[in-house]
Amino acid sequence: MIARQPLHAGPSAQAPPEARFLCLSACRRGHVLLKRIAGFIGGILAAALLSACNNSPYPIGAEKDNTLYMSFDERSPRYLDPTASYTAPEGAYAYHIYEPLYGYHYLKRPYQLEGHAATEVVKPYYLDAKGVRLPDDAPSEQIAQAVYDIPIRKGLRYAPHPAFAKNAQGQYIYHHLTRAELGDKRSPWEFAQQGTRELVAEDFVFAIKRQATPRIEAPLFGVFSEHVRGLKAYSQLIRAENAKLLKGLPENSADKPFLDFRRWPLEGAEALDSHTLRIRLNGKYPQFQYWLATTFFAPVPWEVDAFYAQPGMNENSLSWNQWPVGTGPFMMTEYVQDRRHVMARNPYYRQDSYPCEGAAGDQAAGLLDDCGKRLPFVDKIVANIIKERVPRKELFKQGYLDLPEIERTDWGVEFMVDKSDSDEVFRNYAAKGYRLPMDTDIGSWYVGFNWLDPVVGQGSTPEQRERNKKLRQAISIAIDWEEGYGRIFRNKGGDAAHGPTPPGVFGSREGQPGWHNPVTHKLVDGKVQRRSIEEAKALLAEAGYPEGRDAGTGKPLVLSYDFMRVVTPEMKAENDWMVKQFAKLGIQLDVRATDFNQFQEKVLKGKHQIYWWGWLADYPDAENFLFLLYGPNSKSKFEGENASNYENPAYDRLYKRLQTLDDGPEKQRVMDEMLGIVREDAPWSWGYWPYVGLAFQHWVYNGKPSIVVRDVGRYYRVDAAERARRQAEWNHPIWWPLLLLAAGAAVIAWLTRRSFRARELATARGA
Repeated sequence: MIARQPLHAGPSAQAPPEARFLCLSACRRGHVLLKRIAGFIGGILAAALLSACNNSPYPIGAEKDNTLYMSFDERSPRYLDPTASYTAPEGAYAYHIYEPLYGYHYLKRPYQLEGHAATEVVKPYYLDAKGVRLPDDAPSEQIAQAVYDIPIRKGLRYAPHPAFAKNAQGQYIYHHLTRAELGDKRSPWEFAQQGTRELVAEDFVFAIKRQATPRIEAPLFGVFSEHVRGLKAYSQLIRAENAKLLKGLPENSADKPFLDFRRWPLEGAEALDSHTLRIRLNGKYPQFQYWLATTFFAPVPWEVDAFYAQPGMNENSLSWNQWPVGTGPFMMTEYVQDRRHVMARNPYYRQDSYPCEGAAGDQAAGLLDDCGKRLPFVDKIVANIIKERVPRKELFKQGYLDLPEIERTDWGVEFMVDKSDSDEVFRNYAAKGYRLPMDTDIGSWYVGFNWLDPVVGQGSTPEQRERNKKLRQAISIAIDWEEGYGRIFRNKGGDAAHGPTPPGVFGSREGQPGWHNPVTHKLVDGKVQRRSIEEAKALLAEAGYPEGRDAGTGKPLVLSYDFMRVVTPEMKAENDWMVKQFAKLGIQLDVRATDFNQFQEKVLKGKHQIYWWGWLADYPDAENFLFLLYGPNSKSKFEGENASNYENPAYDRLYKRLQTLDDGPEKQRVMDEMLGIVREDAPWSWGYWPYVGLAFQHWVYNGKPSIVVRDVGRYYRVDAAERARRQAEWNHPIWWPLLLLAAGAAVIAWLTRRSFRARELATARGA
């Protein structure tokens, strides 16, 4: 029998077989342990090395792409359908994908309309009741029709989409899909064939007719139906035809047959030929030209509407709201709900160039340096969700956002406030070269009262109306806008408002001597001051709520405050401040905060009481603000934009008169009378006019603040090479933790090895 060889020479060679077995097992376990420790340490070192090299939220090399990076908060837009899309978060995409008839010159101030899908801005001609043409200066009472004959650019083409794809026989490939054929496709880009076609005037006719649809919210139908000839009656016809189509289908059916508006003519909209659109209005309405610059008058190709009406499309999130189709500079190429949206350059976008003229100061600011260059400059616009403001600011400071948001005009104000807080921040911002252009513009923020609510609304009896009015007036005095958004929340600061019409448009009385709101303010030693809380309490007592309690029941008055954002830490301070304003009167305020989409749904159904709202001008005319209080534009009744559902016959009559007037003394007189009515009724606590400012990185060019110009992304230019350099410079790897970790790993390895050697050399008796 061959003797077993000892594992090692030395004392352990004399150990019994059991000891040698234990030693062998320990050795094997030691090797395994060392490998695991080495792997663990190597993993830590590798992870640390990678984190030290790059903390970018984007793929490696993304900073070198010709891409504009921004963010959005809370949720994806609710509507991107051009008939329904109206809010600022929606406009961030809609105005870059669709191209309305008109737009605004990017740089000129005051704002100047120019042709976009149309070749030029046209003046209407007027007809009397017999169809006889009238002179341009005819009195408005003689005008029965205003006629716009609008020439459409030739050669405009839609972005690629499967709805346009045809086979060799000229038949649409994807217009007769079954649910099974659609399968699990969730993007237009998953279809094998894409197509395009030229825009024609009939596409605008289809879009105008579509304002009468009963299938989605059409927020401007109430306004347009009063002006576009025959649109109100047309809506009744469409509702009847829609009912026929849906007969026998469940009410909640997601699949609804195609509602083909081509079948029914509309008096107020027709195509004279393939590239001439005629729109007929009831009487004179000078402000109509501004509506032609909104996406409500973007073209709608019937093929896309028919494509999205097929079985299973809604279920698969294939609709206008996720995948809009237009002739604008960009197209939606990636849509991840509540996470990420990507717009890429439309390969068929028309020849368009950067302006060579601007306002005073634009040349010195470098805003004319790209004169005549082809638009758009960037290949893609990428928006990722970042729900809270602080992380968004930090990503901007690190250089990973080219601008925080594309549609918000308060970021520049916030960064300017930060910059003035300390010398250190000032030096840091200056060194990084942030571009923070500031300006004044036309927008507002306010607190509104729902006129349908029995406590703060209109009231059902004359006595109740008077009580409710005094309650609204008392609250309007108590909310100290000068304190809140003049001194406390300076990053969202502005000037306290005294009515619904902002400074900067014709007819506004804001800031003019003697034109303060007498309900909420008074003159003291020649200065305008907010009325005292004692005066507000006196009104509250007259309203039937002395010290904030119901005079009849003794119960405390509790009011609901519907806020349009999820309350993040930065929003909580504002809501707490608002609660304190009501507490001055002894009123308890219950904050009901939701995300914006849920808030919109609540307001649409009239389930709000007191609410926070903002308005960014669609066009530079007072009518765009005064229509927010026009009765037939009620949000809950008629799906309009009067979120307070305010209704006053005298105001409504004056508003109708206003719509026929050009700027001048008569228009001013009418506006002054309307102002007096709404100040007394107090459907809003008038809020404040916000300062506007943008925030850009140093490598982003051509940024100019604007509320009215919405398609700004086509003008922004990015120096990607500078961005890559700056990101590397601002995000240096911090090596000392890695070195410390490596030193610690070496110590652990040495101790482990020493322990292992000691165990390896030990005898069974511990010698």
